[in-house]
Order: sequence, then C-alpha cells, then structure tokens
Amino acid sequence: MHSTHCQRFRTAPRSRRELLQNIACGFGSVAMTHLVSSENVVAEEPPVQSNHVVSGLSPKATHFDPKATSVIFLYMDGGVSQVDSFDPKPELEKWNGKPFPTRTEPTQFNNIGSTLASPWKFQPYGDSGIPVSDLFPHIAKHVDELAVIRSMTSGFPEHTNANYFLHTGSGLQGRPSLGAWFGYGLGTECQDLPHFVVLNGGLIPPGGLDNFGSGFLPASYQASVFRINDPPVADITRREQNAELQQRKLALIRQLDQGAAERFGHDDLVESAIRNYELAARMQLAVPDLMNLSEETRETQEMYGIFDEFPNTKTFGKQCLLARRLVERGVRFIELTCPGGNGDRWDQHSNLVDGHTKNAKSVDQPISGLLTDLRQRGLLERTLVVWSGEFGRTPFAQGKDGRDHNQYGFSMWMAGGGIRGGTIFGATDEFGYKAIENKAQIHDLHATMLHLTGINHEKLTYRFSGRDIRLTDVHGVILKDIVS
Repeated sequence: MHSTHCQRFRTAPRSRRELLQNIACGFGSVAMTHLVSSENVVAEEPPVQSNHVVSGLSPKATHFDPKATSVIFLYMDGGVSQVDSFDPKPELEKWNGKPFPTRTEPTQFNNIGSTLASPWKFQPYGDSGIPVSDLFPHIAKHVDELAVIRSMTSGFPEHTNANYFLHTGSGLQGRPSLGAWFGYGLGTECQDLPHFVVLNGGLIPPGGLDNFGSGFLPASYQASVFRINDPPVADITRREQNAELQQRKLALIRQLDQGAAERFGHDDLVESAIRNYELAARMQLAVPDLMNLSEETRETQEMYGIFDEFPNTKTFGKQCLLARRLVERGVRFIELTCPGGNGDRWDQHSNLVDGHTKNAKSVDQPISGLLTDLRQRGLLERTLVVWSGEFGRTPFAQGKDGRDHNQYGFSMWMAGGGIRGGTIFGATDEFGYKAIENKAQIHDLHATMLHLTGINHEKLTYRFSGRDIRLTDVHGVILKDIVS
C-alpha cells in the first residue's frame, strides 16, 4: 500500500523529553523530567529551601562568597555633569568664557561655545576629604561610604544607544538587561515579588522598556515596572468575586498547561509565561503590603523627604523607601528612574543651573535617607548601591548656558556591599573632559557589580545563536581598587 504522504515527508524526531516520558515510569519519570527541564544555568543550584520555590528562579549557588545579595541602581537619566558634581576642575575657572583651549571631539549637536566653569562650589567632606559640589549637600555627608569613579567612559554619545550600553552591555536593542542577568545568575530569595523591579518615577529612559527586558533569556527574567501612584501595577486587584474562584481558575490553567506540556513537550516561552502568571497571583497579596508606607514611622518618611514641598523630592523619596523595603523582602535588583516634571531629565543642553538644581533637589535628600536607613538597619553591608547616568557632559558650553553629551570621561559612584568607601578611582584631564588615569568602561562596571554579588562575569554565560554569550561580552576588568 502506498503512503499518502509526499516524498519529502519525514517523521519529526523525538525530543529528549518525549523519549524519557515514553521509556520511564513512576518516580523515575518525574525525576528525569525535572532534570531535563532545568534551565541553562552556570552555577549549581543549592538544595531547595522551600516547597514554594519557583522553578528556574530558586536561589543559586554563587561562584564565590558574595559581598552583596541585592543591588539598587539609582539611574540618573540624561547624564549628570561630572564637573558640576564629583569632579572639581579649578582650571575651568581660569578659562571661563574663553575659547576651549584643547582639541574638541565631535559632539551631539556641535553647537560648541566657550569654556564653562561650574556654577557650584566644591567642598571637602568626611574623613576622606572627597570634594562634592553644593548640588549634593545631603549625599556629601556619606562620602566616606562612597567609591567615586571619575574615569568612567561610554562608547556612545547618544541617549538611546548609551542607555542600552549601560543597561545591557551592548549599544544595540534586544539584549538582556543587567537585572535580568542578575536574576539568571543568582535566582531570587523572594517568591512573592519579582526578582527584578523597576520603580518608575515618571521617566522611562530613551530606548524604552527594552532597557529592562530579558532579551534572549527566558521571559521570566525581565523587569516588572512598578509605578509610585495607585495602582502600582496594572491588574493587581483580582477581577474574580472571591479568592476561591480565582484559585479554581488558576488550577484549571495549570492543568491545561501540564496537559499541553505532556502532549507537545516543554517550551521555555510557555514555561516562562506560566511562571509569570503564577507570580502575578502571589503579587496580588504581596504588592499592597509592599506599597503600604504607613507602616513606616513619620521620622523615617521625613528622612527620605516624603513630606518635602517639592513634588519630585516626594516622588523619589517614595521610590528610595520602596527600594529599601524591596531589599528587605529579598528582591535581587531594583532600579529607580528619575521623576518627571523637571523639564528634561539631567539633559541640560541649555539652562544648566535651573535644570541641574531641580534634578539634584529631587534626588539628594532621598538618596541620603536611603543610605542612612540601609546602614541603620544593617542592610548596607549586603546591598550594593550604584549611582550613574549613561554619560557625562562637556566642560565647554553648548550655546551659552548648557552642556552637551560627553562619553569620554564622567563620574559615578558605588556604595555598600563590598565597596571600599572614601575612595576616588581614576581621573580626567585638567578640564574634566577625558579620562586619563585608570580609564574604566561600562563592561568594567558590570564585571565589578557581578563580582561583588559572587559571580565570575566570565562564567556567567547563556547559549544563544550558536555561542555562549555573557553580559560583559569579551571585555570587563574588575575594579579591584574600590573593592574591600
């Protein structure tokens, strides 16, 4: 009897899962199914600590003992001027208003004006004597806990690509975000909240939500974006009349998903979606508790600036307080975005004084409150706090009263878990234009952050498109001078 199939028909090969399901039985089948469905992790997973651990996001063993177990990334959208914040340059005073005395590189808008001295004064603070401008009188009180990096560089002068580079280690769209990599490498200690949370103060950076995406990693590693206003997350309130009805629906979904998996084989995309739905159900109870700041004393809220007259200080103060509450609950990676309403982020191409003053007022007291609160609660030693924009700004004016983008040398700082406080790393030239000493790259920043959380950045890889890919690509040097 002739086959009704065309001559090119070939029976689809069986997957490993299908083979094992057909040849194994009883508890052996269950055990083997668990083994082959484990995600492509580099670090060996420790014993399961809870019956409610989410598959693939359970706590994972690190390559070595971590100094930090959580990261708070204070993202300064738009690019803070290094010569107006943490890198004083007296030479600019001598040349103020005169043509810039050295060769200039092409800038974003090429409206190059005269040399522009900082409108703010610098003063030394703390036992370390690190100078900080008058823009940040509150953060300045913590300089003995900060490692100020003055020689950071970026490969991109434009916001979108520089944001992708800072957040994902690549200037191109579509790569996994920092927080996704940390979740992939570390798993999570919190089963009722996402391992990666972005607290949106009102400004999603250029490049959009891809700055916080999972890229080629499973979808369960992408960020959850929380708003500060109510509701913090869409659909956080169940639509069912009661919890029992909702649980019956979820049980049916699990049953259908399991049946599909047994029939067609497991799929990472489907399994990630299942985990996300299950987490969303648990979040309906956990998020309202997280967002209930009335549990905090008035003294604590005042320390964060939540009652300040300036609306953006209130907003960022709530973000910083929520970041501390997320750390307490075991969330791995928390990113804070800048509040809206200042006109234009830190991106002052004109009206530098007004823009930088308002942006600094938004974040200065809340960040100081965060550092104080973390230290008082014994959390700072295990929480890595990172403050940075995507690049810096030029020491010469754009037009008359602004500064253009500058990727050749800018300042950032780190504090907390494993950081050697009261230190300055690297230097720019006499004008604060280009890094000339201990030049650092974004890949070095990422390598150092992973190192402090116990991960060897060269071993944290994921197989995609035929090769093992890592956050730091083929680059990255640990900044050992700032590590305690």
